[in-house]
Amino acid sequence: MRAYDELMAFQRESEALGQVAGRLSWDQETMMAPGSGAQRAEEMGALEAVLHTRRTDPRVGDWLTVSEADVQNEIEAAQLRLIRHSYDRVKRVPGDLAVALARVTSTAQGKWAEARASDDFAAFAPVLEEVLALKREEGAALANGGDVYDALIEDYEPETSASDLQAMFDAMRPGLVALRQAALDRLEAPSLQGTFDLDGQLALSRELAQVFGYDLNRGRLDLAVHPFSSGSGDDVRITTRVSEHDPFNCLYSTIHEVGHACYEQNIDHAYHLTPAGKGVSMGVHESQSRIFENQLGRSRPFCHWLFGRMTEVFGDYGIKDADDFYACVNRVHRGYIRTEADEVQYNLHIMLRFDLERALVSGDLQVNDLEAAWNDRFKADFGYDVEKASDGCLQDVHWSVGLFGYFPTYALGNVYAGCLYQALRQEIPDLDTQLGQGDLTSATTWLRENLQQHGGRFRPQEVIAKASGKTPDSSPLMTYLEQKFSALYSG
Repeated sequence: MRAYDELMAFQRESEALGQVAGRLSWDQETMMAPGSGAQRAEEMGALEAVLHTRRTDPRVGDWLTVSEADVQNEIEAAQLRLIRHSYDRVKRVPGDLAVALARVTSTAQGKWAEARASDDFAAFAPVLEEVLALKREEGAALANGGDVYDALIEDYEPETSASDLQAMFDAMRPGLVALRQAALDRLEAPSLQGTFDLDGQLALSRELAQVFGYDLNRGRLDLAVHPFSSGSGDDVRITTRVSEHDPFNCLYSTIHEVGHACYEQNIDHAYHLTPAGKGVSMGVHESQSRIFENQLGRSRPFCHWLFGRMTEVFGDYGIKDADDFYACVNRVHRGYIRTEADEVQYNLHIMLRFDLERALVSGDLQVNDLEAAWNDRFKADFGYDVEKASDGCLQDVHWSVGLFGYFPTYALGNVYAGCLYQALRQEIPDLDTQLGQGDLTSATTWLRENLQQHGGRFRPQEVIAKASGKTPDSSPLMTYLEQKFSALYSG
C-alpha cells in the first residue's frame, strides 16, 4: 500500500471522529437537557484528547513526507496540502491545552445561553475570561512568534490577515455609511402586523429549505437559540428560531443556514470524510449562505413569490401587495441584532466585532470592560444606546465557544457573494423569471457545479476566482447594494 493510501485511511477515521464531536455540539444546542452540561464538557474533552493524539501522530508526518514526493494527481496534491497545513498547526498546540479548550468552551456555551436569557453579562464574564486566556495561549502557540490574531484567523480563512481585512473594511465603510443614511432618511417601508403561527413558520421553513435544494433525507431542521449548520457529507443539520411577531427571523435564518448546508451536501461524494470533503473556508461558506439569503432570497422576484406563499399560510398580515412585501423584507431599519440586520448595515455590525475581538486578543480590552466598550462603540456607529446585554455583547454565541477570528469571515463572505452573484446573473439571463416562480434550480445548480462540489480542492480565493471569473474584491458587492437600495429608497 502506498504511504498516501495509508495516510488517507488514517485520516478518514479522524474525520469521522471529528463529525462525532460536531454531533455532540449539535445535540448540546438542540436536544440536551440543561443539567447535562458538566458531563458533556467531560465527553467533549475526552474526544478532543483522542483527536489531538491522532492529529499529532508522528506517523502522519512520516506519511506526508513520503506522499509529498509521490503525488500522482491534482486531488492528491490538494489533500496533502490540507493535511500538511493542519498537521503543522496542530503540532504547535499542546494536547492539554486542546483538551482544556474543548472542556471550557462546552461549559461556556451553556453559561452564555443562561446569561443571555437573563441579560446578565457579569454572570458570563468569568468563563469568557477563561476561554479568552486559553485562546490567547493557543494563538501564541500557532503564531510561533507572529501575530496572534492572524494565527487565529487562519483557522477560518487561510491566507488572510487582519491587515488585509482592515483595508477591505476601511474601503467599504464610507459607502455603507452613506447608503445607510440615505436609506434611513428616505426609505419608508410597511411592517408586518399580527402574530404568526409557530408551526406554520416551521412548515414554511421546511418548504423553503427544499426550494433552495436542501436534502432533508440527509439532514434535519431543529430549533436553537442561535441558528447554525452542522456536519458534512450525508449528515448535515440546520437549526432556526421562531418569533410569533417576526416570521422573517425564522424564514431567512433557515435560508441562510440552508446555504451552508447545501455547500456541504453538494461536495463531490468522493471527498467525503477527507480534508477536501468540507467547505474550504468560512468566508467561502458565508458566501453561500449570504447569496442564498440576500441576493436570491431577498430579490424582488423571489419576494413576490414568497409574498404569495406567506399569504396562503398566514392570511392577511398587513402587507397590501408584493411590492410592499419586497420593501418590507429589505427595510433599512434601526436594530441591534446582527442576524436580523439589513444588507446595508450588516457589515457595520461585523466591523464592530472585528475591532473588539482584536482588542480582546491583544489585551488592549479586558473582558470586564467588554460590555461598556461594546455599548460605546455601538452608539458611535449606529447612533443609539444598547439597553440590554442580549441586544449587545451577549447576542452572539461565537466568543463563548472560542471562535475568535471568525466574525470577519461574515463580511468576507458578503464580498465573495457579490462576485458570485455578478457572474451568476451573466450566466443565467432569465434568472429573475425563474425566481419569480419560486424556482431556484438553475441558480443552485450553477453554485453547485462552479463552487460547492469542489469542497476544499482549491484555495479560498482561488475557488471564488474560478467561479466568478475575477479576483475577488468588494466592488461587485458595493455596486449591488447601491443599485438595489438606491432604487428602493428613491421610490
